[in-house]
Amino acid sequence: MVRHLLMRCPRGRSLACFFSNRTGSAAVEFALVAPPFFALLFAILETGLVFLAGQVLDNATEDAARLVLTGQRKSPAITAESFKSDVCKRIPPLFDCGGLAIDVKSYGLGSPPTPTSPIVDGKLVTKDFGFTTGNAGDVVVVRLFYQWPLVVTGLGYNIANLSGSKRLLSTTLAFRNEPF
Repeated sequence: MVRHLLMRCPRGRSLACFFSNRTGSAAVEFALVAPPFFALLFAILETGLVFLAGQVLDNATEDAARLVLTGQRKSPAITAESFKSDVCKRIPPLFDCGGLAIDVKSYGLGSPPTPTSPIVDGKLVTKDFGFTTGNAGDVVVVRLFYQWPLVVTGLGYNIANLSGSKRLLSTTLAFRNEPF
């Protein structure tokens, strides 16, 4: 290639001819533009997947909590594990059901709900989680959490809010039990 170029250029102008040649410029431009383009593309895909997973978790929680709201699932007949299996029936294989953390607490009409943040030092802490569906007329707060693993964090785009490149997906529903 260089020899062919040098043969067409007059003596003394070979360096100028070499730099004015445009052969291969598309490959060089692609090499410069491709990494940021693919990084942006993967970041958009991962963000969309996180939002989709959050919406799926919201819908599954709403459907399962309706059973508590209407009195079809009352304590002590329902346990945290049976409620978790109700939620797992409603989510696709996008989730690992073993990673779901459930917190269901009932409050009387005189005491306001006071849920606290489950993130402590970048980790999900579930020691204060409980499962009480309450009685008719009680206010119930249903919270579900899932630690979503992230992949694209190494490219400079990091939406993780937990240590270990994970995003905590959470959904919270507060309602007053119907008279059952």
